[in-house]
Amino acid sequence: QVQLVESGGGSAQAGGSLRLSCAASGSSTSLFRMGWFRQAPGKEREGVAAIYTSNGNTVYADSVKGRFSISQDNAKKSLYLQMNSLKSTDSGMYYCAAYVGPSGGLWHDTNKYTYWGQGTQVTVSA
Repeated sequence: QVQLVESGGGSAQAGGSLRLSCAASGSSTSLFRMGWFRQAPGKEREGVAAIYTSNGNTVYADSVKGRFSISQDNAKKSLYLQMNSLKSTDSGMYYCAAYVGPSGGLWHDTNKYTYWGQGTQVTVSA
């Protein structure tokens, strides 16, 4: 079992920045990919960004490219999401997720992730 705990959410003005963190603990099982997802009220959960833990390759949703940056600290077993130039449409509950593999599948497919955090709220006001 892997436990994921997010932190760093809160409120920000449009154009501002927030940094989310996700701490992983528990099993030493290698994690193939970790990602950030978000869900706004009444909408489906969507992929924001993901990172492949072995080589650090990253992928982003078109809506956040150039504004958000995902990173990892393997030594600390932590995942981060730096969010800049925030928009009101970025508001929602943000979740950290981990996929143990095997390789393959769409990075933004929620069914491909085994472990999920409890979420942290991000609210961006115009």
